[in-house]
Amino acid sequence: MSDKRQPWVQDLLWRLEALGFDLFIGAVRLMGVDRASDFGGWLGKTFGPISGAHKVAARNLKLAFPEKDAAWHARILDEQWEGLGRSFAEFPLMDKILPSTGRVEVIGKERLEQIARDKIPVVFVSGHLSNWEVMPAAIVDSGVVCEMTYRAANNPYVDKRIKDSRFRYGVRLFAPKGGDGARELLEGMKEGRSVALMNDQKFNSGVAAPFFGHDARTAPGPTRLAIRFGTVLQPMSVQRLKGARFRAVVHEPIVPPKTGDRTADIEAGVRMINAFMEDRIRERPAEWFWVHRRWPNEVYAALAERERDAASST
Repeated sequence: MSDKRQPWVQDLLWRLEALGFDLFIGAVRLMGVDRASDFGGWLGKTFGPISGAHKVAARNLKLAFPEKDAAWHARILDEQWEGLGRSFAEFPLMDKILPSTGRVEVIGKERLEQIARDKIPVVFVSGHLSNWEVMPAAIVDSGVVCEMTYRAANNPYVDKRIKDSRFRYGVRLFAPKGGDGARELLEGMKEGRSVALMNDQKFNSGVAAPFFGHDARTAPGPTRLAIRFGTVLQPMSVQRLKGARFRAVVHEPIVPPKTGDRTADIEAGVRMINAFMEDRIRERPAEWFWVHRRWPNEVYAALAERERDAASST
């Protein structure tokens, strides 16, 4: 009996969750951009430090910046929780946070305009920096036709609402991650569309490449696409200026090597992307998504062992 009812129960839970999502979006949009961002920042600073993710973020900071003292780590943790809270509250309002609204300054805008004008597809790469939704917003606001990747929400009703929210600020094309998404990206580039991917998350079957002094498994997909289509990796980053105002930076293209050894060329491209991401994070450490377990389990185990040894020696 319970097995037969399970789909109904799941569907009901999904619908209730979607209702809560609708109420949240409605309340945030009534607040307006600045008040919603401030409120989200308060939520993040208040509740982030008591969540389980706080421990993950603290360990990540120790791995990336072992030379920094405890006071520095504590300050960065506080600032990153405020930023995450702001970004969460800003998401339903991204149609109001665009270069055309005056809230986003674009450095290197002429490069985006060139990509839009020449209609030569590129592979945009970035990471979860500041409010990362600003990057696709800046791309589409410049007129670039671009295929965006995303990780579908488990709740199909919430997933549709997320797509609708992005639709409001101009993102029309979606390529779900996975096998189907890979095919869509290939078709998109064949038809002259650029693609945009986040390349700073753990990818278990990816290439092991240095990241803050530790090897981190990184998705090779962006580099593979660039090599296959003879184009460049176009890195971008996002910086929070003050409140809900941002700077989107279009950096110099990364040209993957073409030595004829495809495996080595892909590995080299992945290392270049990791180096780019590390540089951006070192510039503004409080603005990265520290709550993600970026490194392999053995790296965290080694950190825990070092901390136990330090504690036992005092």
